[in-house]
Amino acid sequence: MSERDIRIGDAEREQALELLGTHLGEGRLTVDEFGERSARVATAKTRGDLYALFSDLPAPRPTFSLVEPVVSPDVSVRRTFELDPRVNSAIVSAVALACVVLFFVAKTPLVFLLIPVAMLLVGRMGRR
Repeated sequence: MSERDIRIGDAEREQALELLGTHLGEGRLTVDEFGERSARVATAKTRGDLYALFSDLPAPRPTFSLVEPVVSPDVSVRRTFELDPRVNSAIVSAVALACVVLFFVAKTPLVFLLIPVAMLLVGRMGRR
């Protein structure tokens, strides 16, 4: 990805609008040109979009901070698995049935707390 393809945010758009105002104040842009370029700044998505608006203007121009590339983890080293949704529901259903049986044996409603615990554990297994 080149620097021109990096997406921008509101701070970069605001800086570009301020710089366009500077060029308007110094007489390099007409009011119509300023309005047109300001509208394009509002819809700009990448650094390249902003660079294009200043290509025929001298300094000041937008400046951007350095962006370090994101290092993606080695997919071959990281092992992931996901449980089939049918297996997830079967596990939770089995735990629910076991809770009903335990309720009659232990005579305490606290056994039903095992159901959300099972749901959390099953959910975490699917995200590893």
